Amino acid sequence: MKALPCLTLAAIAALSGLSRAQSAEKSAEKKDASHVSASESSAREKLVGAWRLAWMEEPGPDGKVHRITDRKGMLLYTGDGHMSVQIMFPKSESALSNEYVQGGYEASFGSYEVNEEAHTLTHHVEGSVTRGLVGKDLPRVFQLSDGQLIIKSSRPDEHWSVAWEHY
Repeated sequence: MKALPCLTLAAIAALSGLSRAQSAEKSAEKKDASHVSASESSAREKLVGAWRLAWMEEPGPDGKVHRITDRKGMLLYTGDGHMSVQIMFPKSESALSNEYVQGGYEASFGSYEVNEEAHTLTHHVEGSVTRGLVGKDLPRVFQLSDGQLIIKSSRPDEHWSVAWEHY
């Protein structure tokens, strides 16, 4: 009779040890999985944050594309899908106005969507210094490369690109 309680205790101890080993194994698997997902984060996750304007490329009056580095700007993407962009042109361009810029200043805000397969993002404009953009969807091609976010228009009639760097 004494052997039965001893065998029962031995079985309980063995099961307890097995349970702890399995728990430790699962914990290690979760840790490995979280490490992989962090190192291979999605493009959307990489977009989130504040970006400073590095340069812009756009056609000049001569039709050639020029790189411009004297403008100031900030681009924000939030994790919950909101965006805001502001670009201030230098004093020499303060009279500039077009579809995106008014009086040498560009600003808009709204929400955004990312299509990682197509490498596109779409800004859904809710407010803008140029009221003609309000309510529009602005599809953009993006590339994350060498610490920069490079955004280009997806429209064939627009030949500009903008590079941003994380603050």
